[in-house]
Amino acid sequence: MNAYAPILVLGAIAAAFAVGSVVMASLTGPKRYNRAKLEAYECGIEPTPQPTGGGRFPIKYYLTAMLFIVFDIEIVFLYPWAVSFDALGIFGLVEMLLFIATVFVAYAYVWRRGGLEWD
Repeated sequence: MNAYAPILVLGAIAAAFAVGSVVMASLTGPKRYNRAKLEAYECGIEPTPQPTGGGRFPIKYYLTAMLFIVFDIEIVFLYPWAVSFDALGIFGLVEMLLFIATVFVAYAYVWRRGGLEWD
């Protein structure tokens, strides 16, 4: 039980912070509500209602999302390489240079095709 004491203390501190934050927010928060305070905040832009019936998104939205996922996943492969860089030696360096070159070719292709322009 002694080994779990720090974990229990950390859990108690986290729970106390969460409960305390909610209580303090209700005590110090605004008491008079109006229409402007109840509106959703969208970066200073007046919120617009979403079209009902599953409004259509432009294809550019999906392309940008897929590009983000592809390049994000490719970058994740750099972490294991960085951790075991010394053990891999020159073989690991050459393999990572080839991988980065492949990612750069894909990036250049997307850039030339206009995939990074947000219209």
